[in-house]
This record gives sequence, C-alpha cells and structure tokens, in this order.
Amino acid sequence: MSRSPSFTARTESNAYVDPESVQKWIVAFCIIRFDLEQGQLIEECYPPGCLTPEEELDIAFSSFPDSVSQHHNRSSIHDSMFFFRTQRRGNLPGEKTHKKPNESRSKYLYGFVFNRQRHDERLKRGGEQKSVVILSRSPYSSLFKPLLQIMGPLYFDVGRKAIDYIAGSMSTWSSPLPGQLMELPIGNATLKVNLPPVHSLSFDGEVAFEESASSMAPLLPTNQSIPHGLFHDSDVFGIFRGLLLQLWLLWELLLIGEPILIIAPTPPQCCEAVASLISLAAPLFISVDFRPYFTIHDPYFARLNSLQEGETFPPILLGVTNLFFLKSLRNVPHIVSVGSPAPNSGRVGFSSRASTGRLSGRPEGFNFPNLKKFSPSNLLSAVKLRRDGPLCLMTEHKEAIWSSYMPITKPDTSILNRLVDAGLSPRVEESMSVVNNEILRRHFLELTTNFLAPFGPYFRVNTPSVGSSPFLDPPPLTAFDGDEFLASLSTRGPGKFLSKRMRSNWLDLYRRFMKGHNFKPWFQRKRAVAEQEQHRLWRQARMHADIREFISRSSELEIVEKFHAIERHLLFEMQQSEKLVDNSEATWHKLKGDLQLYVPQPQHMRLRFTTSRHGLYSR
Repeated sequence: MSRSPSFTARTESNAYVDPESVQKWIVAFCIIRFDLEQGQLIEECYPPGCLTPEEELDIAFSSFPDSVSQHHNRSSIHDSMFFFRTQRRGNLPGEKTHKKPNESRSKYLYGFVFNRQRHDERLKRGGEQKSVVILSRSPYSSLFKPLLQIMGPLYFDVGRKAIDYIAGSMSTWSSPLPGQLMELPIGNATLKVNLPPVHSLSFDGEVAFEESASSMAPLLPTNQSIPHGLFHDSDVFGIFRGLLLQLWLLWELLLIGEPILIIAPTPPQCCEAVASLISLAAPLFISVDFRPYFTIHDPYFARLNSLQEGETFPPILLGVTNLFFLKSLRNVPHIVSVGSPAPNSGRVGFSSRASTGRLSGRPEGFNFPNLKKFSPSNLLSAVKLRRDGPLCLMTEHKEAIWSSYMPITKPDTSILNRLVDAGLSPRVEESMSVVNNEILRRHFLELTTNFLAPFGPYFRVNTPSVGSSPFLDPPPLTAFDGDEFLASLSTRGPGKFLSKRMRSNWLDLYRRFMKGHNFKPWFQRKRAVAEQEQHRLWRQARMHADIREFISRSSELEIVEKFHAIERHLLFEMQQSEKLVDNSEATWHKLKGDLQLYVPQPQHMRLRFTTSRHGLYSR
C-alpha cells in the first residue's frame, strides 16, 4: 500500500456518489454501536435496505470482540482491526422479482472491522465501543485493511461525513481486476493493492474470461510479485512463529479438508492465523468453509454444538477467541492455539509478544525458536501439554497443537534456517517479517504446485493441428479415473521436489486429498477452465480458417460432415450473440459465409425457408 504520510480528507465538499460503482466493490458500510441496554445496534448502513434483518443481526454480533479488553489505562482508547465471514440469510423485499437473469446473491459476506474501545470510568460499565464495518462479497483484505486504517479514524473524527467521503472516492474507481495491481485514489492518498487472482475467488459455475485466459500458463508460477491465492498480505511468520515446525502439518490438514479450530486471545490474532493458513495452500482453490472470527452468536454454531459424541465434524476452519468453544466443540479433531495475550488481560501469556493484529504491526518482543536446540525439559513439556489437552488453555495460554494426525510431509528445516532473526529491535521487526513471509510463502507455493502437478494432464487442452479441420468438434479432455491415476502415479513416483520432503507413504496423501472436501470443486473448476480455453482456441481457428481450401481437398462425405458441423457452430453463435457475448456477431457472420459456400443456390433457397434453419440465413 502507498499512502501519503499526512492523509487529509476534504470532507467539506460534497463528493458525488455513484451507487453502481460503489457496489462493484462493497455491499455496504455499517456503523455499529454496542448499547448497554439493547446490545449491538446498527446506527448507519449505506446504502440502506441492502441487508436482511437476519444479516443485520449476524453482522452486528460479529463486529465486536467477545469482551472488552481490560489491560488499558483507566481513560484510554484502544483500536483493533479484524474480519469475519458470515453466510447470507433471508431475502430482501422484492429481490426475486427484480433479479436479473443469471444474477444471484453471493453465498457469503466478508466484514472488515475497525473497532474502537474507549475506557472511561465515568461511563456505565467503565467504557463504550463502536465498530466501523466494510461489507463485501469478496475477500479483498489487501484493500480493505488499509482502507479501514483511513476510514476508521476518519469516522471517529468527522462522523457520518466519512462514509460519504469514502463512497465518493470509491465512485471514481474502475471495476475490480482480480490478480492485478490497482491504484485506487482516495483523498490525497493512493492505495496500491494487488487483488487476489480470480481462480481463488468463489466459483458460481461460470468461468471468468481472466481465469480462462490464464489456463495455458505454466503450472509452476514464476512471478512472485503477484498474489497466487487469498490473503497474500497475511503475516504467516508473525502469527505462527511459535509453531513454525508445525506449518507442514497444518498445510496437510487444510489440503485434505480436515476441520481445524484455531484459538487465540484476540480477534486480530485468530483472523491472522486463519488467513495465513489459507494463504499457504495457494494456488489451490479452497472449498472448505472458513470463519476468521467465529462467535457463539453465529447461526452455524447451533448446528456444530448439536453434534453428538462420535459424530463427524464438518470440514471447516474456525478462528475463535472464546474459550467456551473448547468445551462445546469437543468433536473437533485438530485444535491450534496461537498468539499471545496482552499483559494484565487475565490470562497468563506464554511469551511477552503482543498481538500481531495491532494496527502498528510491531510486536513488543521477538522469540525466535532455535530449531537445533533440544532438551529433556522441552520433551517433558510437550508430553505434559499433550496429556493435559486443550482445556489447559482455560488457565494458561500456550501456543500448541493438539492433533492425532500423522503428517506425511516433513518440515523443511533448510527453509526455517533461512528465516531472519531480528533480535529485540522493533524498528527492523516489520521489514524482517516481510522477508520471512516471502520465504515461507514461496516454499509452500512450490510445495502445493508440485503436489498438484500430476493432475496437469487432465487439464491439457487439444489445439487444432496443422491441416486438420477446426470445424469438427474438438476431442474431449483426458478422462479422469481415480484408481488409474493413483496406479500411474505410484509407478512414476512423486517427483524430485516431493520425494525429498515426503515420507514413504506419500501416495496416501493423494488418496486423502481426493477424498477430501477441496479436491472435487478444484478439479471440476480446472476442467471447466480447460474446456472453455479449448473452445476459445478452436473458435479462433474457425475464424481464421479458409473454407475454400478445405472444400477443395475434402471428399463428398467430409463436405457433408463439415456442413453439419458449421451449422451447429452457427446456431451456437446465434444464441451467444443474443446474450451479447463478445465477438459472437463477428463469428456468426464468418460462419454464415462459410455455410453458404457449401450450399448450391437451389438448395440454399430450400433451406432458407425451412422453419428450423430460417434464422441461419435471414439475419
């Protein structure tokens, strides 16, 4: 992000707001106040009427920490930022009747929160709190985090004018360009943000052009300056630095779609942990439901809490701060404790590190794990931690993982040894964290890409060969059979990169991945992208083909086959033209001319007036 050191907003001028432009980026801006009598209340919502009553309730409950922090001075202000993901519920009045064709509401809403807690003994209960929330259909954390750093303080300075000002600036922005660097002006500042690639965003069954156009790119990404998945701006190293050796275990659990409960002392920390873990799976499209900040007020909690002993926990990644979840969700097979409580917060901290989710982003201390150091006391502590179980967090917060899963991927200590130790200097901590995050993210990008590489042949498109007719239907993509794939892979081996980093039972990881929740949606999406790319290439070849050349060297039977093939393509292009698909009109005219060259004049006239083919010649 690039922002002027002294940001100023010209709030006195009435900026023009274009609602259509604004809603390309956000669903709503909300101001939510915690009322001692009535609970959470939405004071402002722009634009009004865009949320159902059920959604307003869910958003209000998700926009505050579970409890007001108690470690501040008697009269102080504490700001924090976090985000949540909640399922959309209910229907807006008249929504079904006014909905356009092929238009549907997104399944989830992302809420990016700037929360301010003001402690004052003169007030009831010693304080008050209010949240500024940006609601979006897309997880553009690289944009909405810095935007909140401007909008949050601005709102508490000038009030409602801040919403109008931000909306006015947003009205000048172009449409979102996933996977690209965008410069978005706001006041005297410019936000430079890399949006996540389109293949990492939610999939509604229709392949976006940007996704199709990139399907022919090499499987292993070469440009590391652009994001390859969601939450590429997350601080992997900062939030997991006490559990670095366990990152490979967590990567595997996410890969195969296992349910994971991440507990942290504060909402910013649990959000950072969930986002960081998801970022490690890039470029895999994650289908597992994830909730960066989850509370007992979420409607989905009732379902999770009703699971009986022994029932399978659904695949989900939960970030929580309320220790009550340790007792209520005992069926979760994998529990991760991260982060550090602030001093005097009532929970004993495992280290002196402050929240990695603070606005400053600079922890107070730095405890870099010595990977080569081993002592019997460390082993005894680990055994005791495992024996006590996660309920030990009720009395003392510790960074730990409780899981019976035996990972197949081995921790790469050469990667960990490359990480930079910044010592205790807070001035260089942030820059060192950037370097360490780049090292970790690059490694897991390579790991995931190499793991997915054996599936590449099933997404390989067939292009028209020289001299062949592009008017015939292209051959189908290679059919996938799970058993045949595993047998072939067992014969070939995992490849040099994975063989060094996985144990002898590496094939089991592929079996678990193919049975897990992420595989089928990812595989089907990649196939849809490949099929659309193949269709585009063959369509392009038909546009440039000289039909006279094919007629001159074709037999009578081949001419008849090509005639019917062109007829099918022409009917398809007519339908696409009615949907205003790009280039369909030009393709339709090209194919119409090709078709007429095949038909002698008397036959042409006869076909012209048959009902089923009238449209082919009359347009």
